[in-house]
Amino acid sequence: MTVADAVRRAVGAVADPELRRPIGELDMLRDISVDDGVAHVAIALTIVGCPAADRIAADVRQAAASVDGVAEVALEVGVMTPQERQALTERLRGGKAREMPFGPGTLTRVIAVTSGKGGVGKSTVTANLAVALAARGLAVGLVDADVHGFSIPGQLGLVAPDGAAPQPTRIDDLMLPPVAHGVKVISIGMFLRRADGDRSPLGAVAWRGPMLHRTVQQFLTDVYFGDLDVLLLDMPPGTGDVAISVGQLLPNADVLVVTTPQTAASDVAVRSGLVARQTGQRVIGVVENMAAMALPDGTTLDLFGSGGGAAVAAALSSEGHEVPLLASIPLSPTLRKDADAGIPAVLAHPDDAASQAIAEVAATLAATPRGLSGRSLPFRPQ
Repeated sequence: MTVADAVRRAVGAVADPELRRPIGELDMLRDISVDDGVAHVAIALTIVGCPAADRIAADVRQAAASVDGVAEVALEVGVMTPQERQALTERLRGGKAREMPFGPGTLTRVIAVTSGKGGVGKSTVTANLAVALAARGLAVGLVDADVHGFSIPGQLGLVAPDGAAPQPTRIDDLMLPPVAHGVKVISIGMFLRRADGDRSPLGAVAWRGPMLHRTVQQFLTDVYFGDLDVLLLDMPPGTGDVAISVGQLLPNADVLVVTTPQTAASDVAVRSGLVARQTGQRVIGVVENMAAMALPDGTTLDLFGSGGGAAVAAALSSEGHEVPLLASIPLSPTLRKDADAGIPAVLAHPDDAASQAIAEVAATLAATPRGLSGRSLPFRPQ
């Protein structure tokens, strides 16, 4: 192997931080030669103004300089042609037409996190659950399907001082989602910007059913998540347009129902599970949030009562399919403060009782195989 061959191998192994694949595999390498200890390396980025350009350039320089016989690196950075980008997007899609990759034949476990009503902490649970699953080594994606009440970017720290979230990088009609704490995230909040001088809350979205359906469909079709172990959807509360759309687009999804112990919340939470089941989705468990909190004097404070989670699990259970109560997450000022600060509590305060309860849910889901009973598999007899 020549020194130039060694440089090509080293540089080709550098990973694109957005696509999470080696640049050699993505055909981003161009001419590479070595003259008198100087490695001349040419690469082509996917788009003009690529947000990962500086990092890729630094990693390429470091990789080339690590090869024996290289004393200096001369890097030339260009951009792919439209034909090369088209070939890249086709390669990323596996040579398939533009289609939603999370249908019944997917190897990704799809989990829709639902609730009957708002204010039960569903988004906080979803954000922390996604991060906890990623911390266990799983490849995790998160779709913020709560278009009207999106909050996932803020809870994961994907916001600028003005409240705006980073926009996905576009490669033609393909979008690369931002990554936070190992989780690939997409939200309508990433596409909204304030006008100059506007100090109103970011992103009031006033859309009806067709626009909501199209948005969720585009998130599932046009966003490149790559190979995922788990895709979580933070659903809007209730059983409206988005719940129906997700039921149509993802009839193979599992459903996790979040409620509080309060009867007013648990009675409504049952409905979200029943509607999901009508579309063919499977309810895999219930999470009770804002349960009793232990006080310093040894007593407990059950601000929202008790028993709601168990009641929802019992109501959604049927003969041959028991729906378990996966966790009772206690009221936690730490969980609330970390969510407001954009820092997942499961990382910032793993010893907090709420963090431990969410981590237990992640452990249970990670250890439970995706249910295939009653589903069509992509095989046909010969």
